[in-house]
Amino acid sequence: MKNIGIVYHPRNKAALPLAKKVAEFLDSNSISTWLSSAWESEQLKTKVSGTDLILTFGGDGTILRTAQAVAPHRTPITGINLGNLGFMTELTPDEVITRLPTILAGESWIDERIMLEAELIDNNNEERNSVQRFYALNDVVVSRGEIARIISIAASIDDVPLTTYQADGVIAATATGSTGYALAAGGPILHPQADEYLLVPILPHLSLDYALVLPPAATVKLKINTTHQTTLSIDGHIILPLSSGATITVKRSLSRIRFLRIRPKNFFYSTLKQKLKG
Repeated sequence: MKNIGIVYHPRNKAALPLAKKVAEFLDSNSISTWLSSAWESEQLKTKVSGTDLILTFGGDGTILRTAQAVAPHRTPITGINLGNLGFMTELTPDEVITRLPTILAGESWIDERIMLEAELIDNNNEERNSVQRFYALNDVVVSRGEIARIISIAASIDDVPLTTYQADGVIAATATGSTGYALAAGGPILHPQADEYLLVPILPHLSLDYALVLPPAATVKLKINTTHQTTLSIDGHIILPLSSGATITVKRSLSRIRFLRIRPKNFFYSTLKQKLKG
């Protein structure tokens, strides 16, 4: 490895000092580095090309933001957990310096994860009259706004009408995201390397109330019909207001996220109970 990117959470007090310490370690081993805040998304996108590995210092949220920049590339990510859950991270702060040589020596493996691609058409919004595309490593969520009233979402799969959800919202989640919001909404847990994805209603009322596991080639279309505020959330940090009549099309992306790991390949099962506090 010749060039390693270092991405840190700007509001975590421990992130930047540790990131700089690791950068000094890498520089002393003749590896060039660059440093970026996870919240500077446009700057981050310009740095990714030509990078052999990205180290993230934060939690799963930092990885989700980094994934937005990495999506068009194949640059792997290794996360150092400074957050609470750390489902996607690989190393603890105490072991990062001692375990990095293992990674640099190539004693690692690639964990590939699917992403979702969401296309938004909202012709009734004066500020948004063209097609917008987003990538999600965890989930795409259509949900009610601040008013505590259900919204109506007409759902179809591969252009075949499925149902009209009367609910707080609907989640389309990857296997990676199946242990997050989708799980809290009653969805199943998928192995993180699965190609299938989920469609999960949020607190449905007198409408379809179970989660669906969809095949990789399935395309979901969600059309909003409501007089109340509705929002679109991409991985929990891109939040957009939606107008009635807005349509969100979700499918599996051609891009994949690659994690560089040194843990055993069955680590997901061994840590599942610990992470979920079961």
